[in-house]
Amino acid sequence: MTRTVAIDIGGTMIKHGIVDNLGCIVEASELATEAYKGGPGILQKVCQIIDNYLAEGSIDGIAISSAGMVDPDEGCIFYSGPQIPNYAGTQFKKVLEDTYQVRTEIENDVNCAGLAEAVSGSAKDSSIALCLTIGTGIGGCLIIDKTVFHGFSNSACEVGYMHLSDGDFQDLASTTALIADVAKAHGDEISRWDGRRIFQEAKKGNEKCIASIDRMINYLGQGIANMVYVVNPEKVVLGGGIMAQKDYLQDKLSESLKRNLVTSLAEKTAIVFAQHENQAGMLGAYYHFKNRG
Repeated sequence: MTRTVAIDIGGTMIKHGIVDNLGCIVEASELATEAYKGGPGILQKVCQIIDNYLAEGSIDGIAISSAGMVDPDEGCIFYSGPQIPNYAGTQFKKVLEDTYQVRTEIENDVNCAGLAEAVSGSAKDSSIALCLTIGTGIGGCLIIDKTVFHGFSNSACEVGYMHLSDGDFQDLASTTALIADVAKAHGDEISRWDGRRIFQEAKKGNEKCIASIDRMINYLGQGIANMVYVVNPEKVVLGGGIMAQKDYLQDKLSESLKRNLVTSLAEKTAIVFAQHENQAGMLGAYYHFKNRG
């Protein structure tokens, strides 16, 4: 059995595990990112994770999924927001290959999640899939024939910054935007609300929550339609915490997309929901590692 270490670096948690040669995660765990410690702190944690797996036996490779903008050829982070200080410039591939003498590959976390869905998840039978992660912001990736489309400078599908008539896509249609809208409607502090509570209240008939969700769905429909007009995907895969509310959202989102697309395209574009959830980053990192092998 081959043993590939898969590591998914998020702003809050680092998920990690061992993937065997069949692409199955055979053990998995997680630890706090402690993002405030910055890039050097994260690199140190990654080395600790690898050391622990090496204590159990040899490894055949290291596959990493990470927040931030990633150059998969150089194997480094070239841009990161303020959530993780001093992360840009972190040379994962060079440092880990020099230290452990095994091939190391790294890819952006949203691209990894999309790749996981395209290879073995909701879009596994699709030649072209657009994958969106709705959370703190909105991340996107385009998968063509099971390969991530990176664009000229590894910045394709930074869809959160896309302009809609009322502002940027992620300022209107992310979970963060939904929570802020609901809190404002109730005259509450933002800290009193989260996605789970909003949907619970909406299902009980809370009209302010229902109205805020409907607004978010309308903006999602607008943004997704703009992307569909450009890339004509077979499936649009939606992931992120609130997309666990599939039963509430699916029909409403499909209707919103229909309102914003010409009929001929709407009929040929399916909205589906991500299957892999918490394991998407690790699985996608492994698939990326295999693709580059």
